[in-house]
Amino acid sequence: MIQEKLNVKATILLSFGFFGSSLVWSVYNAYVPLMLRDTFLLSAFTVGIVMSIDNFFGVIFQPLFGSLSDKTRTRFGRRLPYMYICMPICALLFVFIPVMNKMDKANDLWAFMGVVIMFTFVMSIWRTPAVSLMPDLTPGPLRSKANGIVNLMGGIAAILAFAGGGLLFELGGFSLPFQVSAAILIAAMAVLAFFVREPKLPEKIEKKEKEAKVKLEPKEKKSLILILCAIFFWFAGYNAVETFFTSYATDTMNVSPGQAAMMLSLFALALVIFAIPAGTIGDKLGRRKTILFGLFGITCMFFPLMFVTNANLARVLLILSGMCWACVNINSLPMIVRIAGPLKIGTFIGYYYLFSFSSQIVTTPIYGAIYDYVGHYQSLFIYASVTFILAFGCLFFVKHGEDNVKS
Repeated sequence: MIQEKLNVKATILLSFGFFGSSLVWSVYNAYVPLMLRDTFLLSAFTVGIVMSIDNFFGVIFQPLFGSLSDKTRTRFGRRLPYMYICMPICALLFVFIPVMNKMDKANDLWAFMGVVIMFTFVMSIWRTPAVSLMPDLTPGPLRSKANGIVNLMGGIAAILAFAGGGLLFELGGFSLPFQVSAAILIAAMAVLAFFVREPKLPEKIEKKEKEAKVKLEPKEKKSLILILCAIFFWFAGYNAVETFFTSYATDTMNVSPGQAAMMLSLFALALVIFAIPAGTIGDKLGRRKTILFGLFGITCMFFPLMFVTNANLARVLLILSGMCWACVNINSLPMIVRIAGPLKIGTFIGYYYLFSFSSQIVTTPIYGAIYDYVGHYQSLFIYASVTFILAFGCLFFVKHGEDNVKS
């Protein structure tokens, strides 16, 4: 069978939902903690709780609305209606976040929190439908490459949020980054409205859905559980490093917090640059093999970081780690949706977020307790390496999730 060629232009256009989501989340994560700390004088522990609200909502609501979008039938499609309704609401709420941040009224915390909670809830409604657009509109064998483009767009959005948002903050304080990001979110929705059309499900698939529930074979179910467990473990390692790396670097390499953050940005930049090559490798070599290679590689890069005190060597290891992480991150979602089939894509992407967000919720307290016990940050890379090895062990026994390569 001749493999179809990926429509790069169409993939970029459908990526604007993920682009808009990544942009506003990056601005949110950069500035809301500062508001909570400086305006409302909250402790670091309380700030951490507030900033985890989106993770809790992701665990609860993203699987729910992903499943609902699978069952939705409108003339606009299954996924786009959620985005048409929720993206403007999110943009409006996003503008109001800095408005609630009144420097002279610390008692406005509850009003501020009300806007934040509404924003994070509405975001959780449309995130899974937005991500589901890619597998809906892309042939199975090309989904890893397409997911590389989607993640590249998300990475560009994050870079714009941090670099452009910083410049806007210097010009207009907290309000300007939020206002501009809200306008870009509306523009992203306009791109989707004008240029993206969801395909109608073939009649035979609709008939199959009406006649019976789609059930996985026992071997498929086993593979799904193993992949989801692997996702939980590798996000546990990734998020622990993302959270505690600056503490590690300032403690062991005598660099400033700003220099430590810039070192970590090299990891993210490598992920963005290598996103499309990682997807191409996954489509050609096989997703499972590519992820296993990535897990092996990132473990090999992280383990030496326990002993590294030279900042330049650490930067090289972080760049190589980011390339390996791209192999893992880009190819995992296509494996999940391949098992799902066309009727349950939103539901299974909801499962993906259920396990990844659950991991984010538990991993930082777990490693924090480990650090409190051992007293040194070198343990961070032991912890991360162990989680990646556990993920490797889970994925090693997976037998499903490929499109054009035998598992």
